[in-house]
Amino acid sequence: MSPIRRVRPASVTPEPLQPGDNLRGAGLMILSMMGFTCNDAIIKFVTQDLPLYQVMTLRGLSVMMFLVFVTRAQGGLRLRLPADARWPMVLRLLGEVGSTLLFLNALTRMAIADLTAVMQSLPLVVMLGAALFFNETLGWRRLSAVGVGLLGVLVILRPGSGTFGIWALVALGAMLMVALRDLSTRRFRRDVTSGTIAFYAAVTVTVTGFVLSMGQGWVMPGPGQIALILVGAGFLTVGYVCGVAAMRVGEISAVTPFRYTSLLIAIVIGFVLFGDFPDMWTWIGAALVVGAGIYTIWREAKLGRRR
Repeated sequence: MSPIRRVRPASVTPEPLQPGDNLRGAGLMILSMMGFTCNDAIIKFVTQDLPLYQVMTLRGLSVMMFLVFVTRAQGGLRLRLPADARWPMVLRLLGEVGSTLLFLNALTRMAIADLTAVMQSLPLVVMLGAALFFNETLGWRRLSAVGVGLLGVLVILRPGSGTFGIWALVALGAMLMVALRDLSTRRFRRDVTSGTIAFYAAVTVTVTGFVLSMGQGWVMPGPGQIALILVGAGFLTVGYVCGVAAMRVGEISAVTPFRYTSLLIAIVIGFVLFGDFPDMWTWIGAALVVGAGIYTIWREAKLGRRR
């Protein structure tokens, strides 16, 4: 099926685009990427001494607590879902849990910049998914940009090299699960608040982490580790809320390219905290990926002026 073909499931009725929605969505996406990447760095650091699923559980409990306070500004949590939001929620939670498990396991074994570089194919996959399922047309120019971005990912991974191994494949699996999560988010009406969606995600991930932690065992965390987990949970809360809101404001093809900012943030954090610095091929691949994203933004703006 061509991604240019205009296809929309009968059950999907997206909200009309409002002036400035694309700009607001882009800003929310950048904040989301900063929150997620800072959280990733903290989790990578803490799991050097604590079991992964214990950290996942403690972080999840902290996120749930933060979300309760955050959602008060939205009138509180409204956990009762409309009938047409239940299946999208099931799909989103499947993507949330799957992506979290795969990503965190890859994070403990890969350089944070390399892992983030693998995840940069996500906006391309989401853009294609939006064209297939949400009637967002992609012309040949933006499809070409998608191809260039995918080439950049291949340059970063360099199949056959030491970079492309089992954990790179795990990271790619995480990316596909995140794409499922984000595309499912698009099916919610705006009366289902971002905080409610994020809270359901936090509960499901926390319960999953707790169940898996029973097989790993627990270690008594120190005060510094608890503080870091709380800070990480704060960053993750920002990532959750802003990420959900970003995917519901503006067009997916206009908002998702701003995910590429996470690569730059990860490179800086990886160098400062872990001493990891990308090699020449990673820089070249990143330039292709980011360049493709910038082009799609420019192209979207140009098309918007014609409407």
